[in-house]
Amino acid sequence: MPRHYSKELYQRLQSLSQGIKSVDEYFKEMKLIMTRANVEDDMEDTTARFMNSLNHDIAYIMELYHYMELENTMHMVMKVEKQFKRKGTNWQSQS
Repeated sequence: MPRHYSKELYQRLQSLSQGIKSVDEYFKEMKLIMTRANVEDDMEDTTARFMNSLNHDIAYIMELYHYMELENTMHMVMKVEKQFKRKGTNWQSQS
């Protein structure tokens, strides 16, 4: 892989945030970039990377929960996202 492409992927990963994407879309994009950039974090680092780039409202709620395993964290984050959608809260506009 060309050095400039690798550098570009790392920069993209570092600046990635959920934005208007669903939690699932954001997570898939993060994993895709990590795979392409050959980033091999341990699960705790990947979970922290994921949590740090969630929209503020979702991240704020998630601070109330203890999370370690990525699968459990994803499940809880998606539940929080569903609650916001049910309430009609405009969580997507914040990052």
